[in-house]
Amino acid sequence: MLPEAFQQRMRLMMGEEYEDFLKTFGEERYHALRLNPLKKDQEGHTVLEKYRDGNMTGFAHLTEVPWACGGYYYKGEDQPGKHPFHDAGLYYIQEPSAMVPVTLLEACLGERVLDLCAAPGGKSTQIGAAMQGKGILICNEINAARAKILSENVERMGICNACVTNETPERLAEFFPGYFHRILVDAPCSGEGMFRKNEAACQEWSPENVELCAGRQDGILDCAARMLCPGGRLVYSTCTFAPEENEGSIGRFLQRHGDFEILPVDEEKLGFGADRYPVRFNFIDNISGLEHTLRIWPHRVKGEGHFAAVLRKTGSLREDLIKGGGQVQIRHSAAGGAVKGIAEKEAEGLEEFCRENIRLPADFRSGGLFSGIGQAVGMGEAVKGIRFGGHIYLVPGEMPSLKGLKVLRPCLHLGEIRKNRFEPSHALALVLPPEYGAHIWNLKAEDALTAAYLKGQTFPAQGEKGWYLVCIEGFTMGWGKLAGGIMKNHYPRGLRRRDFMNFIS
Repeated sequence: MLPEAFQQRMRLMMGEEYEDFLKTFGEERYHALRLNPLKKDQEGHTVLEKYRDGNMTGFAHLTEVPWACGGYYYKGEDQPGKHPFHDAGLYYIQEPSAMVPVTLLEACLGERVLDLCAAPGGKSTQIGAAMQGKGILICNEINAARAKILSENVERMGICNACVTNETPERLAEFFPGYFHRILVDAPCSGEGMFRKNEAACQEWSPENVELCAGRQDGILDCAARMLCPGGRLVYSTCTFAPEENEGSIGRFLQRHGDFEILPVDEEKLGFGADRYPVRFNFIDNISGLEHTLRIWPHRVKGEGHFAAVLRKTGSLREDLIKGGGQVQIRHSAAGGAVKGIAEKEAEGLEEFCRENIRLPADFRSGGLFSGIGQAVGMGEAVKGIRFGGHIYLVPGEMPSLKGLKVLRPCLHLGEIRKNRFEPSHALALVLPPEYGAHIWNLKAEDALTAAYLKGQTFPAQGEKGWYLVCIEGFTMGWGKLAGGIMKNHYPRGLRRRDFMNFIS
């Protein structure tokens, strides 16, 4: 049951299209996933290259989402969340309209990018895929529980250059004034666009909550404005229909920030029709450009309701960044200078592990151990290792100090030093291409051993003693350690699947 006040407002907004709009709430919603171009199989093919035609093992034929690279619609009976490809990070299940804001962000290799309201991680991992490990991606979430989920999804999708923080926008703005080239604000909102997907959002809706969300959005946008560098790009998005939270938020923002302008959204390039609004309307007097924002209506496209606006801060952005070329040379002293690295002699256990279990080409090692790992996982050689307690992480070489911030994940977790030995992390397995593994154990999606592995069980195996990259259809999924004819399971306890046999059966 839709709230009466919501229906009254939408009837005024929609005019003669209201009945078509209303019908969508009784129809089945569209399902989509986004293939992960960062994952490569044993032959060096990415997921996107291997399954571009939509024929993925265990799925009905996938059809493309026109506005997102790697986006595909799937059929509801496919149940991709129970497929082993999900655990291996081959795709992210994401509402199709929610893929639009990152497409509009146009993140490039080598940039400094912020996803300010990032949980659960769909948009962060989409940004990370576009950046291909080059540059610095800060993914922030104010809610601690949701920040943990964000961190897990960043790890599962193999985003190696993403730092996950659990901070307020105000706190981040103190640390990073004028620092980022691009910022995404997927703002917390009243969630009207998700009524068909989430019944709780409908039950919790009220006009008062709409006003509360609009006020919160003003504060978040002000913080984002402080953190964007001159010439930078800011994308604001919501999953609501409320004018106060959409055109209203952008209109109020432009009144407070005269150094920003709206950039037109090319809806035809995205695959939308020319008419975005059933009725043309402007909510703020004397604010031009609001007609260039984007509304996604569920009765017009295969997706839920969304809003997006692209803003630019006045000033000049370096030409090489606009074209996406080169590694950024950061001269910013945010948060007290650069992260302190660790000398390679402090990571002797990691050195020994790599020598025995990772096959890095000789030219990769010319810049040192961390440079070699950085090249192997796609970050490039401009990286360094840092130590958090007994844990070793790999970060971009120009990563600023994050001292004083709540950091859940500095970047790529390599592993842990335990009693003078090194134990690799699950994150390293997910990001490491199989071609660099000294030992590989490949499983099939329908194989009962796959179910056993994801449940945390050991299984009989014959081969050379040592650490193995356990793969699914050629894509890395985790670690195993073979000794005495038994593959010891190193799949993390917190990720083990009790329901996996549902897929096998």
